[in-house]
Amino acid sequence: MKHWLALLTAVAASAAIASIAATLALAGGATGGAKVAVAKSPLGRILVDSKGITLYDFVKDKGTTSVCYGACAALWPPLITKGKPVAGLGVRASLLGTTKRKDGKLEVTYNGHPLYYFVTDTKPGQTTGQAVNQFGGPWWVLSPGGKEIHHG
Repeated sequence: MKHWLALLTAVAASAAIASIAATLALAGGATGGAKVAVAKSPLGRILVDSKGITLYDFVKDKGTTSVCYGACAALWPPLITKGKPVAGLGVRASLLGTTKRKDGKLEVTYNGHPLYYFVTDTKPGQTTGQAVNQFGGPWWVLSPGGKEIHHG
């Protein structure tokens, strides 16, 4: 009985996380191009979305090709866009791009890195995903130059 209760709890938690993830993933690209901006943080100047939510890269991605799907994408939702990404203040437009995901959606890239949210970052300035080692590798915030920041 304990195992079934634990399984039911895990399924319910996963559903809640997936719902939050879907909301975050659509937030940047609901209308037109997703905006990428720069914000100050304790880690230095980092990439954020139009609402100031931190963006991350995943070292296991193969160039511009994302390897984060399923449970990974539920916890680390991709920054999706419906148009050409928009460079906010401090962002180099020449480093912005997109990559097509398996489902056909366009994920925003920066300096060749696909960009993701972390589900526990719900307010501007949060960087709770920094250096988290999940799904086979660490996750890092990116500098405006497109480099991973490896501290914090």
